[in-house]
Amino acid sequence: MVTEQQVLDELSKIIDPDFQRDIVSLGFVQDMVIDGGSVAFTIELTTPACPLSPVFQKQAMELMGDIEGVEQVKVTMTARRREGRQVSAENSGLKDVKYILAVSSCKGGVGKSTVAAMLAKTLAARGAQVGLLDADIYGPSVPTLFNLHEPGVRATPEQQFIPNEAEGLKLMSFGFLMGDGPAVLRGPMVAQYMQQLLHGVLWGDLDYLVIDMPPGTGDIQLTISQSVQIDASVIVTTPHQLSLTDVRKGIMMFDKVNVPVLGVVENMAYFICDGCDKKHYIFGEAGARSLEDRFGLETIAELPITGSLSGSLDELANSEIANATTDIIIRALGKKVLEKPLKPEITFDAKTITLKWPDGETATVSNAALRRACSCALCVDEMTRKPLLDPGSVPMDIHAEKVGIIGNYAITVDWSDGHNTGFFPYTVIRELSAKATVGCGSGSCGCHG
Repeated sequence: MVTEQQVLDELSKIIDPDFQRDIVSLGFVQDMVIDGGSVAFTIELTTPACPLSPVFQKQAMELMGDIEGVEQVKVTMTARRREGRQVSAENSGLKDVKYILAVSSCKGGVGKSTVAAMLAKTLAARGAQVGLLDADIYGPSVPTLFNLHEPGVRATPEQQFIPNEAEGLKLMSFGFLMGDGPAVLRGPMVAQYMQQLLHGVLWGDLDYLVIDMPPGTGDIQLTISQSVQIDASVIVTTPHQLSLTDVRKGIMMFDKVNVPVLGVVENMAYFICDGCDKKHYIFGEAGARSLEDRFGLETIAELPITGSLSGSLDELANSEIANATTDIIIRALGKKVLEKPLKPEITFDAKTITLKWPDGETATVSNAALRRACSCALCVDEMTRKPLLDPGSVPMDIHAEKVGIIGNYAITVDWSDGHNTGFFPYTVIRELSAKATVGCGSGSCGCHG
């Protein structure tokens, strides 16, 4: 007779590559029913439309065939439902939305709206229930991207908007209200319209709502982030130094309102010319590496300069680029949902700053060494990346007056010399700590500077 333990033992051979643990210990296997030679169970993943879903289902079916006595197998794939969404408005249309993902940029013209539309359309094509909210009041893009230029939006007697639909994807944009006319609005009116777009739309039961955020980090962006419980965000940029410079502002904004940043999508990173398969990085290859070194934030996707990214959205949504980028973003979201980040305990004194993680890892770096490693715009030229800070100008008695944590990847420091604009990723602190230890053979001799 087939036992539950036999089934679990086989399923524990399926390893989730994002967590490096088996799906049984992760709690993904549920609702098991064994009736003679018939075995049925559910594999509940963290997010809907997860690209690993068909992979796990196939592996589970094959593993069940290895158990003697199993004659029939039913594997149901599902996703964990997000409970208890907090909304700031009564009867908000967001109450039945499982996950809200913001796509943001700190500078216009980097392809943010195209990436947001690509993500939403690709997810919808996979069978997920998806909505796309164009939150840019002054420059709405959704009407153009989906070729929906007829002004006007249907509404209920309670004055709640009914979103437009295109190929199973629910859409809402201020452009649907205004048509092609300009939005000549002052701040209070913008905030009022924004609240209506956020809470006054009947989205219904959605797996994902993708918010195409307005470019920048001003009042509208803060209003959205503070009045909607956003589960995670993605920052879109280009490799050009002017765009990379503004990424810091986006990271700081989302950290201020407690929205996790999954990573950076670097658009127009390279092109592949006709006749060769070589990637040509016209802005230089250091874009992604620079972002990770400076902010500790991973570049999760590099998108090329290609006609599909500026042409038909239908063609783009069916492309390998769209599917690969969507896979990365949804897997990153699933990992963020389940993981419990281990934030370090921070101590600092007149000589050093020490980070100690709950697993016992410790990194100690001298104040002077860390201050000299600052890569902000005042210490490193934003365009050439040449050092501007004279190491000899750092006071011998430099020390931290305040230390804060950014997300789960970096710290900020208010220094005694008045400097406070630098990010210090954990990776940088670990590297400085390791170098100091190798240099003196001990991490406690005080020669870290």
